[in-house]
Amino acid sequence: MRIIRYLEDSQEIVAAVTDDHIVYPLPFRDLMEVVREAKHRQISTVSYIQTLISGKQGIHKEIGELNLLAPIVAPEVWASGVTYEKSREARNYETVEKAAGQETCYDRVYNAERPELFLKSTAARTIGPNAPVYLRSDSNWQIPEPELGLVITREGEIVGYTIGNDMSCRDIEGENPLYLPQAKIWKHSCAIGPAIRLAETVEDPYNLQLTCRIYRNDQLVVEESANTRQLRRRYDELVSFLLRDNEVFDGTVLLTGTSIVPPNQFTLEDGDRIEIEVPGIGVLSNPVKSLVKQTVTK
Repeated sequence: MRIIRYLEDSQEIVAAVTDDHIVYPLPFRDLMEVVREAKHRQISTVSYIQTLISGKQGIHKEIGELNLLAPIVAPEVWASGVTYEKSREARNYETVEKAAGQETCYDRVYNAERPELFLKSTAARTIGPNAPVYLRSDSNWQIPEPELGLVITREGEIVGYTIGNDMSCRDIEGENPLYLPQAKIWKHSCAIGPAIRLAETVEDPYNLQLTCRIYRNDQLVVEESANTRQLRRRYDELVSFLLRDNEVFDGTVLLTGTSIVPPNQFTLEDGDRIEIEVPGIGVLSNPVKSLVKQTVTK
């Protein structure tokens, strides 16, 4: 079972989508309200939703016909770095340290007990399906990073899985790792969606296939796949470090890192389209647009 949000007649609607693709609107503002009410009733979230939709008819539209929003208004989106071998290789390729033959910070964090975690986005910066991701105006080497996202409660319980696009500027981070916030955070640099797969309906979250496709002029120019079984760290390990001495909010999304990196010579361009697919969750599709440089007047 999946949870989506969509816009209809200027209203934001939360809905459940069954495995036979029928959409049932729910009388709640977001998934976390459903989770809390289910806990109050001491039943699972799926069981509670089934009681809500029992005997009712779904809407006469399929997901593809809906004006989808981000499946949750995540107060914060956090991200994990260098959790896959492919990610370490890519970071090492772009960094000046590796060119000098040195062990890099990416080598060290890949093997360390403490993972790399960083704040990726806030609710105001995060977009959903079909909205444009933007290209940073001061970078010449930008890529998507397809990732599995964990939807968690303030206590750190994983209640669902979604797809995330952690847009990244390889040249900015490669110049100096201290530039990481600028390489990761700007307007529309984070997309999530199109749905949240409820955690209790996922048989094995360490065997999920991710596929990224990038189209240019309607032609497929990049297609790569990876599987979450390649992840070096456990999800609960990443969540436990996020919770250490930190205030985490209901509906926070934690991206778990990427093992899909486009070829080193590739950079996104205005007009491209990115698709990230995870069977059982859906396809997160976003067009790519250039950010117009703003003139600051005093």
